[in-house]
Amino acid sequence: MEKSPDAFRTISEVADDLDLPQHVLRFWETRFPQIKPMKRGGGRRYYRPDDVELLKGIRHLLYDHGYTIKGVQKLLKTNGNKFVQAAASGDLATMEALAAQAEEEPVAPVTSKVAPPSIDEDELVGRPKAPSTRRFFGLIGPGEEAREPTMSGGGIGKEDRALLQEALFDLLECKRLLDQVR
Repeated sequence: MEKSPDAFRTISEVADDLDLPQHVLRFWETRFPQIKPMKRGGGRRYYRPDDVELLKGIRHLLYDHGYTIKGVQKLLKTNGNKFVQAAASGDLATMEALAAQAEEEPVAPVTSKVAPPSIDEDELVGRPKAPSTRRFFGLIGPGEEAREPTMSGGGIGKEDRALLQEALFDLLECKRLLDQVR
């Protein structure tokens, strides 16, 4: 028996619909305050249709477009929930209209003298993660040489950091593929 499109969904129904483990949805609730399922006795979660659409948009941006969690958080902050929901359905007209509306809204002047936080390159809104070059696993392209890691000032160099990020991306992709097989 199918539920009505307006019916609330349990976490297991949403997880199955999005092809995600339930713990990922619980984790996203900690990272995206916009996700607010209704909780009944015993902590059982019920997701509204808008919550499900927002989760679909977040999943689409994270997994299909390679955004970071911080990138999606910034998209939500600057453009709102409807923008991310429209991203899931591929509604480009709505996305463009909402983005234009967000740009037109006046920004309150800054009254404190606190310096703005620095933004890391990989945290910029709208910039997906770079695809893996597989350099980390020794599959070096033609004309490249293997090299030793460099440590400058007790930290990791920029190129080594990029290699570690690629390795992490590869491992997460492997985990995602393994989770699909299970």
